[in-house]
Amino acid sequence: MRLKPSELGTLDLKILSRALAEFRYAASVFQPYRSVRKVSIFGSARTPESDPHYKLAVEFASKLASSGFMVITGAASGIMKAGNVGAGAEKSFGANILLLFEQGANEVIVDDPKLITFRYFFTRKLFFLIEAHAVALFPGGFGTHDEGLETLTLLQTGETPPRPLVLVEPPGKNYWEAWNGFVRTQLLERGLISPVDLGFYRIVHSAKEGVDWITRFYSTYHSMRRVRDQLVLRL
Repeated sequence: MRLKPSELGTLDLKILSRALAEFRYAASVFQPYRSVRKVSIFGSARTPESDPHYKLAVEFASKLASSGFMVITGAASGIMKAGNVGAGAEKSFGANILLLFEQGANEVIVDDPKLITFRYFFTRKLFFLIEAHAVALFPGGFGTHDEGLETLTLLQTGETPPRPLVLVEPPGKNYWEAWNGFVRTQLLERGLISPVDLGFYRIVHSAKEGVDWITRFYSTYHSMRRVRDQLVLRL
């Protein structure tokens, strides 16, 4: 009703209507599973199944499922498919995106009721983060970095509860080590971030190390809330 006198254009109304519809539907899919902790897994859709990163992602997701977690992936191929394969359809969510290329849902999640197809990246990213209790990044392109930096920004500004962010790669690989070098030499040394900000993420080189870090975090941390001018951490 408030939109009526504002005389917004048709495009504004279409975006608003579609975004609300996406939010409503996605929230209804996640609602029955809100009591189960979940890990969002990001990485390249172009990673072949023969790649050691793909195999590591399968193992990582499998160990998460065995530890009582569910996984959320982008539902496409590559690392996203590996996450669904490792966890299995029963413990997987797929947050697909309508694109002209590269983003059809993989066969593990394609017919599952926990597959959600988004039109907008911003609504998709919102659910990746508000439903996740941890985030895992495998090597990927612009999208992976976008999602990882969004997580870091929210953690740094306190706009999201604390959660583990693990950067995963096999032993001997240097994708995340090189990225970490850039963060330290270009961001930290220039004073663009603080030394404490380096504690928001952890580079791991095995599935066990990554899952252990997440489970150890939740062996202590329970939840966070603000009460007037105080921040309350439940342990």
